[in-house]
Amino acid sequence: MVWLERWFGLNDGLRMLKNNKRIAGVVSAGLLLTMGVGWLSAEDATPAWVEPGSAVALPKAMSFENPLGRLGILNLDGPVETKGHPFFEAVGSNGRACVTCHQPSNAMSVSVEGIRERWRATQGRDPIFAAVDGSNNPSLPQEQASSHSLLLNRGLFRVGMAWPPKDVTPEFAIEVVSDPTGVNRDAKYGLRSGQPTVSVFRRPRPAANLKYILAPDGVFNIKLGVLLEKDPETGAPVSMNMMADARAGTLKIQAESAYRDHQEGHVGLAREQLQRIIAYESQVYMAQEWDKQAGSLVETDGPKSLGPANMAGEKAGVLNSAKTPVFDFFEDWAKTPKADRQAEFRKSVARGNDIFLNRQFWVRNVTHINTVGLGNPAKRSCAVCHNARMSGQDRAPAWVDLGTTNYPTWTEAKVWSEAAELPVFKVTCKAEARPHPFLGRVIYTSDPGRALVTGVCADVGAITMGQFRGLAARAPYFANGSAKDLRELVDYYDRRFDMRLTGEEKQDLINFLGVL
Repeated sequence: MVWLERWFGLNDGLRMLKNNKRIAGVVSAGLLLTMGVGWLSAEDATPAWVEPGSAVALPKAMSFENPLGRLGILNLDGPVETKGHPFFEAVGSNGRACVTCHQPSNAMSVSVEGIRERWRATQGRDPIFAAVDGSNNPSLPQEQASSHSLLLNRGLFRVGMAWPPKDVTPEFAIEVVSDPTGVNRDAKYGLRSGQPTVSVFRRPRPAANLKYILAPDGVFNIKLGVLLEKDPETGAPVSMNMMADARAGTLKIQAESAYRDHQEGHVGLAREQLQRIIAYESQVYMAQEWDKQAGSLVETDGPKSLGPANMAGEKAGVLNSAKTPVFDFFEDWAKTPKADRQAEFRKSVARGNDIFLNRQFWVRNVTHINTVGLGNPAKRSCAVCHNARMSGQDRAPAWVDLGTTNYPTWTEAKVWSEAAELPVFKVTCKAEARPHPFLGRVIYTSDPGRALVTGVCADVGAITMGQFRGLAARAPYFANGSAKDLRELVDYYDRRFDMRLTGEEKQDLINFLGVL
């Protein structure tokens, strides 16, 4: 009990023991909490970093510390033995496993903090730093930290996209304007190499809560006015919301491409391996479960949208509405008569949720939002686009040009010669093609996004929205890792759409996002 009193304060510690049976079990088992490491015991250790082939027994419920509190992981089907499991074993050729980039402690993704710790612990020899994509450029000296700066500083992996895309005639030409890593002009890996490749740098998506991410919005793609793409095996429509550029519609396709491109596998995954990977990813849920200021997020009478158990229990495919808001209303937190620090923080979270649901502002010049009949500008709230209950994604295929990668609204330096970290491409739409609806025929971008798959000018810079869960455990944010914390994320939206949020309103939004 001493560590609970010291860490949380006596009242919070007792409240947690009362409301969280897992913690009570942990205390009775004599487990200790170590900042930044997770739950540890001599008999049953769940390490903060699960190494490929480490033969760890993962319990049904796990807890991991992060800067804002604690993340909960729920293996809905029960404990998982990692020994021999293809998600946790190095089945390719470079020592990586799926878990390398989808760590339970980092909300089934990775964080910059965790990556930097792996560099220190292994002197840069952990498989996550494999030259194929854990490096700025495979041609650079791999023992130097500077060769992995985008991974170490922004959590970005190199994604090499064949150009032009297979079976696609692009509507535009693409040139390299600035190449800080050298990879796009590299004789072996670049755009003019024997296998022309465009290299962009992106964050890995969480491999959790996938029943929400994969739930299709009927059969129609309102972004394009056509039917949704289909699973090639079953013929069922797919959501197209899993990857940043929506290039993989099913878990099988994604697993096969990850094995080939990220693990450098050469023989293919066996049917049983694919089935076990998909089964594991389909049953794992994550969400923040405890907050340093709000206390327990999984109280029996607390908000029904918080915690991994609620994530597992809700229905997928539900659209935001007055009766089914994205993350509920937090009414009990908003109306609590208490005046202590915890109660005031919870009221702030409730206000942040209200801003998310109801605060309207003018959404301007966003391809696949302002171009689908909503008008330009359109007065909307955050929840109009982040409208999928429990995940905060878009129910429709969620790629939009928010502006994070396209000049002049991108998150990079206003002039790309100033301290540039990411490449800059010049996209020139062909005369016979429709131009980008807001940026014209010549576009400068650090990541063409969906356009690298479709070859369509209007798709330049369009990136699929990500889910909102477990944000506290997996900084930085945006697909390009440009927001190092939630403050920078909120500041970008405020600046991009002239929301005119006050300092208190920004903090309320930050507090709200942090408990998800």
